Amino acid sequence: MTDSPASPVPTLNIANVLTTIRIVLVPFFIWFMLADNGNDGLLRWLAVLVFAVAIYTDKLDGDLARSRGLITNFGKIADPIADKLLIGSALILLSVLGELPWWITVVILVREIGITLLRFVVIRYGVMPASRGGKLKTVLQTLAIFLYLLPLGTWLGDWAVVVANIVMLVAVAVTVVTGADYVIKALRLRAAGRGN
Repeated sequence: MTDSPASPVPTLNIANVLTTIRIVLVPFFIWFMLADNGNDGLLRWLAVLVFAVAIYTDKLDGDLARSRGLITNFGKIADPIADKLLIGSALILLSVLGELPWWITVVILVREIGITLLRFVVIRYGVMPASRGGKLKTVLQTLAIFLYLLPLGTWLGDWAVVVANIVMLVAVAVTVVTGADYVIKALRLRAAGRGN
């Protein structure tokens, strides 16, 4: 008796639905941030809530995809796109509103877009999986953005703003270091692929 081949994972599954929800939440997040010019009222708190829900779906869809074997080609493409849309829009909005220096937004976005493109360039030589440093970078970026989104100065005072600034600077440092690490890995992967 032979085992029947494993059935393909359906694209319409809970992990991919959560990823799609995260993408759909981005326009709502943008609207809540801009509708009241970023002021510390109800709409700002709604923006914080939407961001928090979207970030939670990122963790949840990844956990579900791995634990239930729901990894699909759609998920592999849509998940990082959803992440970049959410993080990128948050950084740009904070800079537009004058709450985050533009140089920080530019450094992070150049790194994120650059490494994503680099992965596509070297994919024929092999896959560059996310490193521990890369995962730490994501956590720090998310935490820093969340702190910036909270109306900290109004509610908690200047010390909270200082904490947010410190976390963001650490996130930027880890972003740059891990970006350089990925470039080195990509060059080694390409060299090894060409040598075969």
